[in-house]
Amino acid sequence: MVSAEEIKKLREETGAGVMDAKKALEEVDGDFDKAVKIIKEKGLAKAEKRSEREAKAGLIKSYVHNDRVGTILKLNCETDFVAKSDPFLDLAHELTLQIVSMNPESVEELLEQDYVKDTSQKVKDLVTEAIRKTGENIVVDTFYRLEL
Repeated sequence: MVSAEEIKKLREETGAGVMDAKKALEEVDGDFDKAVKIIKEKGLAKAEKRSEREAKAGLIKSYVHNDRVGTILKLNCETDFVAKSDPFLDLAHELTLQIVSMNPESVEELLEQDYVKDTSQKVKDLVTEAIRKTGENIVVDTFYRLEL
């Protein structure tokens, strides 16, 4: 039997719903790490399905570092509601930091880069996680980087 505390912990870690967290924990007999893996795999499958949906809303995010290098990012999602949400805003901020730090030449290169704050992750993993959290398709449309 899975405790409410274990379900709560898994939900906090993954952002999964109550029933998804409970099912994942029951499926692996309470093994927390395996449950996290199951939730993330299900999230990837859902993210792939969402990638076909049109992303017309979003925001323009800028970041300037030490008045010497900066970037402007166009990040799209499906609704204005998600465009104002913390997971989406956090993703936009992290992407601008990544662009300034790693100087990718294209959106494709950006998404395939190791994440500067955690090299065990790719940047595309951050986008997938935000898709899972928001329930909407998120697309890195374009960016510009300037340096003195």
